[in-house]
Amino acid sequence: MVTYMEAETGPLRNTGHIRLYNEEGFAGMRKACDLTTRCLDALADIVKPGVTTNMIDRFVFEFGMDQGGIPATLNYRGYTKSTCTSINHVVCHGIPDEKPLKEGDIVNIDVTYVVDGWYGDSSRMYTVGTIRRASERLLEVTYESLLRGIAAVKPGHKTGAIGAAIQQYAEAERCSVVRDFCGHGVGRLFHDAPNILHYGTPRDGVEMRPGMIFTIEPMINLGKPHVKVLADGWTAVTRDRSLSAQYEHTVGVTEDGCEVFTFSRNGQDRPGLPPLT
Repeated sequence: MVTYMEAETGPLRNTGHIRLYNEEGFAGMRKACDLTTRCLDALADIVKPGVTTNMIDRFVFEFGMDQGGIPATLNYRGYTKSTCTSINHVVCHGIPDEKPLKEGDIVNIDVTYVVDGWYGDSSRMYTVGTIRRASERLLEVTYESLLRGIAAVKPGHKTGAIGAAIQQYAEAERCSVVRDFCGHGVGRLFHDAPNILHYGTPRDGVEMRPGMIFTIEPMINLGKPHVKVLADGWTAVTRDRSLSAQYEHTVGVTEDGCEVFTFSRNGQDRPGLPPLT
């Protein structure tokens, strides 16, 4: 049975209850997500051939610490970096290292800052120099999938409507949706209930109610949806070595739809791609 609770009355641990945040909570999320968004904006000028993902990680760490934000991934369950950098066929949770980015790469950079106890979570794809048309198309399909998932957020509807919108569009574009990872509740906790699947039917999931806050973060593959996790215990890659892409926004359910906390200030939600008109 699904149970909801006022966020300010619950313990700071994942109890399986779905938290409903008030305006104070939404204000806290705006502040945390604003820092995350500004970092992702700044990274658009940094990602280029020859730059290592460790350099990106150092920038994310220093950008946050200089402005009162703690990288949420740093020392999270043994993870030792301030961001995740997932290149080409890496689906998610790629670990920064000394390998330089190459012309034609695509890379997802996932940033979460903790600001005054609130978690601002978002990720974007970045192009490294000039990319192939197949890569560009994958990025376009993935971002449009995210927008369609966001458009499905309405109070009274099930969370399955989000996954249905994403799956129907992505598969119609001859791409596949990764099943192994999902969006999640967020707020005062990094990962909370409910899980937000990126596939399914409008009848699936739990009812969306005003005050819920969660991420939508579809991972879309050019090939098949199957993934495997490497021996490091973190890095997930496509089994068929096909390209993978992911974009992520954090949203809060409102009385008539949702508020997206992580839209770019500067229209850079799709760095390296033409701006949306």
